[in-house]
Formats: sequence, C-alpha cells, structure tokens
Amino acid sequence: MSSENPTPTTPVHRPRRLRRTATLRRMVQETTLTVDDLIYPMFVMEGEEQKVEIASMPGCYRYTLDLLVAEIAEVSRLGINAIALFPVIPEIKKDDTGTESYNSEGLVQRTIKAIKQAVPDILVITDIALDPFTTHGHDGIVDENGVILNDPTVEVLVKMAVSQAEAGSDMVAPSDMMDGRVGAIRRGLDAAGYFDVRILAYSAKYASAYYGPFRDALDSAPKFGDKKTYQMDAANSREAIKEVALDIAEGADIVMVKPALAYLDIIRKVKDYTNVPVAAYNVSGEYAMIKAAAQNGWIDEKKVILETLTSMKRAGADLILTYFAKEVALMLL
Repeated sequence: MSSENPTPTTPVHRPRRLRRTATLRRMVQETTLTVDDLIYPMFVMEGEEQKVEIASMPGCYRYTLDLLVAEIAEVSRLGINAIALFPVIPEIKKDDTGTESYNSEGLVQRTIKAIKQAVPDILVITDIALDPFTTHGHDGIVDENGVILNDPTVEVLVKMAVSQAEAGSDMVAPSDMMDGRVGAIRRGLDAAGYFDVRILAYSAKYASAYYGPFRDALDSAPKFGDKKTYQMDAANSREAIKEVALDIAEGADIVMVKPALAYLDIIRKVKDYTNVPVAAYNVSGEYAMIKAAAQNGWIDEKKVILETLTSMKRAGADLILTYFAKEVALMLL
C-alpha cells in the first residue's frame, strides 16, 4: 500500500503502476530484442592462421578463412542465424573494373563454399559492390573523367551475384546504390537458375561519415572524390521511400536502411511504407563510438549496446546487422 494519502488532485491514471517491478516491466514491454534479430558482419582475408584486430573497431577482426570458419561455428552455437561476409582483397588482385569480384576461385567464392560445408545451417549473406575489388575504391566503374558509370557497373554486379550464388550464397546484398541493379541481379539470378537466392537491397544507403572504420577494415576508401553521386544525401527523407519502392518493384526480398542510429526516422518511414522485412545496419562508426566511450569509462557498455539496438528495433527494424551480434548473443543467453 502506498504511503501517499488521496487528495482531490490525486491522478486516476498512474502509468508508474506498471513500472513498479521488473516482472511487470517485462510483461508490458513493447519491444523485445532477441538473437534472431541479429546478422553478424564478418571480415575475411587471404592467408592462414591469422586473426588481426581492426584498430578503429576494437573487438572486430579480419580472419583468414580457416579461423573464420571456426569463429562462424562458434557464433552459430550462440544462436546467431546469419553472417554478412566482407572480403579484404590484396592490392595485386584489384583492377579498375573489379574483375576479381566474379572469379569463381576468388576469396569470397572459396569462403562461401567453406562456410556452407562446415556450418551448413547458417545463412550466408554476401556483399555486391565493387569497392573492395577496384584500385580506385569506388563502388562502380569509373571513366576517364572520374564519373561513376551506372549501367556498365550493373553488368559486372550481375556477374558477381551469379558467381556468389554458384558458390552457395544464400542471399546477395547489393550495397553499391547503382540505379536498376536489383532488377538486373534478379533477372541474372533467375536466368542462371538461382530462383531461391534472395536479395537484401541496401535501398536507403546514405553518404555517411559513419563508415570510416569499415573502410579501414577493408582498405577500401575511395582514392579520389567521394560517393555522393550514388549514395544518398543525409538531408533527404522522402527520397528513401523512392529508393525502397524501386527496389521492391525490381524484386528485393528485404530492404535496408544504412546507417541506423542517425536514421531511425528513416527506418520508421520505410517500415510504415512497406510490407517486406526491413533491415538496419548498425555501422562501424556507431560501433566505434560506443567502444571508445566504454574504454574511457564514460558509459556502461552493455547497457548502451542493448539500448541502442533496441532503439533500432523499436523504430521498425526487423533485422539488424551489427558488429555487436556476438556480444549481444552472449548477453542474452
């Protein structure tokens, strides 16, 4: 019983009644984060028995294939259902048009095969973009004037997607932001007989400063200019719906907003607009900020991680790509 005595101004509605105990709070909780919501981005490099920490992403590593497969087996045991694969390509294998991206014996293709053989139940999502494979670091083919060429790039992306599907990729994820690439990839996959390979489209991918640590991880920063002629303007909101609508019409199975934390309003708009699953990418800069603050003792790391990811789920994300996936899986055990 409360020690407060009723008065003429005593409120009838007391929202705090449902906050009194941990049990009540759990019972009326509107948003629940689970390990099923998480996709774990992982980095693979050439070599053997090497695990190299990424300086700007503490706790994240580039793995050689042998150690990557062992790590994936571990995260699968923790209940993580999907990984997103990103390759570190040696400079000697890069060229101006990214031909290594569709090499049937390339790093990505060999990695897909090894993962599916060792951990067949885990969903392997593979990136479709040329920046890890090009000497200039852009997501597309560049002409002599420095212009990113859309349609010639899409032709290479289709080859890349089909090559990854042949290797066993469960889902291809075009992150390049070229116009028309989702439809072209869908047609290419279907023509090759890969009707069941899904497309996770980076539909609303913004030209963001939050990507810095990721580019360190892959050594894929553009060698000139920026990516603002193909990635979206951070100031735009309605344009995100336009991009999502086009990708769905072209055959996307899942659409994504990237980054996530500074774009929660976009996640909400996309969720309200569409009836396909919506993913959000908790990107490297968002990860690095939390890690840096935690290392300085300024925040409670575990609580901030859970609060941050819950905010993305609350905004409407059905799936979250996050470098915190393994840590969260351990927290939720």
